[in-house]
Amino acid sequence: MNELILLVDDEPSIIELSRMYLEREGFRIHAVKDGQAALEAVSRDRPVLIVLDVMLPKLDGFEVCRRLRAANDPAAILMLTARDEDIDKILGLELGADDYLTKPFNPRELVARVKAILRRGEKNESDTAKPVHIGDLTIDPARREVRLDSQVIDLRTQEFDLLLTLASHRGLVLSREQILQKAWGFDFYGQTRTVDVHVAHLRRKIEGSNVKIETVTGVRSPSRGSRTPPCGWISQSSCIITANWGWILFPSKNSKSATHSQTPNCSNGSLPASM
Repeated sequence: MNELILLVDDEPSIIELSRMYLEREGFRIHAVKDGQAALEAVSRDRPVLIVLDVMLPKLDGFEVCRRLRAANDPAAILMLTARDEDIDKILGLELGADDYLTKPFNPRELVARVKAILRRGEKNESDTAKPVHIGDLTIDPARREVRLDSQVIDLRTQEFDLLLTLASHRGLVLSREQILQKAWGFDFYGQTRTVDVHVAHLRRKIEGSNVKIETVTGVRSPSRGSRTPPCGWISQSSCIITANWGWILFPSKNSKSATHSQTPNCSNGSLPASM
């Protein structure tokens, strides 16, 4: 293993506990206590992953994340926040963080998330599958590239993996938990807001395409007298995502390649019948 991880936190207890658990797994650890030192360490040491606290002296974690992504630094970023508020988590993800943890956290979960992020990177490097064509989009796993007709769409790693996963399961409804596991390799489902953020980003980036990511809601058992399809219905305008909703990818009705609208398939990856 032997990858270098940079720990950025001004709490010695967090640094020492995280260091102990990560070194047990074979990682090399370098630690700094403020945002400015973090930027210098990234430039000098080139870590594969940064565990980055939000509340830091000199430069806060959000600003560090923003500067690294503006410079196209490839290091993965796992943000730590002491406040269990969606606004902090969403802001970090929108600035380019790969994932987040809320303090206090179980150090075993920290290790699991670090490993999941790094597994995702290894999977990306070895992916040589053939291009996937859906609507007017071409998704090329080998090149890690998405094209709208002949124009390349700029997607972040997580957005590309999300789109490829949805395209590979076209016609099926995928829940948050299924996307976490299938797209990003997470084996735990504690915090799933990251999916919502990346779905919103991806929708904006492919809005010029005739391929749409639709929210499926109202999932219920047909035995309860529902007249809706067994897997629910397509919500064209919903912007609020609740726990039992999922997403489905398909060419829109206006797509030249779509001859008719299909009912979402409940098998092999649909949302469970609930509500």
